[in-house]
Amino acid sequence: MKNSKNKLFVLCTTAMFTALNIAMCTIRIPVPGGGFYLNDVVICIAAILLGPAEAFMVGGVGAFLGDLLFYPSAMFVSLVSHGLEAIVISVFSHYIMKKRPVIASGIGAVLGGAIMVVGYTLGKIYVYSTFEYAMLKLPYEILQAAVGAVFGMLISWRFGIRRIYNEQLSKKR
Repeated sequence: MKNSKNKLFVLCTTAMFTALNIAMCTIRIPVPGGGFYLNDVVICIAAILLGPAEAFMVGGVGAFLGDLLFYPSAMFVSLVSHGLEAIVISVFSHYIMKKRPVIASGIGAVLGGAIMVVGYTLGKIYVYSTFEYAMLKLPYEILQAAVGAVFGMLISWRFGIRRIYNEQLSKKR
């Protein structure tokens, strides 16, 4: 980011995705052992577009604030799990395999999703003090990560959001 217009554009994009992540925390699809959420789609898209620090704000802080408002017992688990997920996706999307960004983003989304699943599973064991409860929710955590990765990748790459974002960013120079 070379100038203040770029910084403002990235700041506004980060704020928009953070708000969208918080909003997605309100949409809960009931499943055994808890809820299924679609905020991983938002996190994946934001991490593909934004740098690691901004991705952490969207993923970690956005999920933390959403849980603070709607489900406070898991807010620190969300901060760490979704925050690390977003950082990994962003690092792969921007710094690994620069000549093959779609593949790099896909690898990042898979690794980030795995981090989220492991983080939430360990977090549930800690928060609820029961391994069985965490295992009950595990298949849905995996599904949530997979849905987030697939739709995040489709929206970012197939539907051209990454291209549009980069074009807008380059116009700000």
